[in-house]
Amino acid sequence: MSARIARGSQAAVRRPANRSGTPRKRSKKKQPSLLDGLPVSPATLRAMIMWTVVIVLLVVAAAAAAAFRLPQKAGTAVGEQVGAAGFIVRRVELRGLNRMDHSTVYSAVLDQPSMAMPLVDLDAIRARLMAFPWIRDARVSRRLPDTLVVDVVERTPAAVWQHNGRLTLIDESGAALGAVRPDALPNLPLVIGTGAERRVDQLAALLNAAPRLRPMLAGATWIGDRRWDLRFRTGETLALPEGQEPAQRALRRFADMDERRQLLGGNFLRFDLRIGGRMIVRLKPGQNGRLPSVAPPVAPGQSPEAMARTI
Repeated sequence: MSARIARGSQAAVRRPANRSGTPRKRSKKKQPSLLDGLPVSPATLRAMIMWTVVIVLLVVAAAAAAAFRLPQKAGTAVGEQVGAAGFIVRRVELRGLNRMDHSTVYSAVLDQPSMAMPLVDLDAIRARLMAFPWIRDARVSRRLPDTLVVDVVERTPAAVWQHNGRLTLIDESGAALGAVRPDALPNLPLVIGTGAERRVDQLAALLNAAPRLRPMLAGATWIGDRRWDLRFRTGETLALPEGQEPAQRALRRFADMDERRQLLGGNFLRFDLRIGGRMIVRLKPGQNGRLPSVAPPVAPGQSPEAMARTI
């Protein structure tokens, strides 16, 4: 005879019993946590989160104090609290510094009323760095918790400028980098004349028209704020016409002629290419013999020190 269970009555559900006879409880499956697999313990992680929140609040408070021009003492106090939490300058990382003395830059960076990171004036540091002649550009940033990063772009020496009896090292823009002693001249072109320092880049572009002549160049004089006279290590002077393009064409012609006929290091003192299509040459004193094939024979009554030839 089968048993029936009436509706509305509660049926006793039997749980499987263990060996002791007591019913077994179902085990709940553990849900995976986001903290599983992290390399730090949950307690350490909670502490890190707490300190992060505190620091963010302090930094925001300091920024708000500066933005809304709250009393200086209040903003300084907040910044010092951030520094007391461990955010204080302990390291300075310099990048791009090759020619300047590192200690000079360190002194400019660390000249601060407070070493607390929020109170370090990055704009003031950059202004002090930009005052150095050798620095063309600078960028200063914070790297929490304790490092200032200084990226520097140094100027590159391009020439020595002789003016009013002084020798000054300059870059391609004409910025003065420092004085130069006559007995310690670097292996750079010597430019002479008022305004020559502002045209070093033009001189470099001019010499690119005849690169084989660049190692032979001893200096260049800017004449009348109009044109260049080039002086070579072998003692000759080359007068170029006005204008960048005419000067480049004349210099290329001269380089080709020198390569074929070895004008430099010979019997000449000066070459003048200011007249289009012609070259006027001047011989060294006492050179009355046969001229190189670049010039025609001396006509009767013509001075061998000054003569012209169509080129």
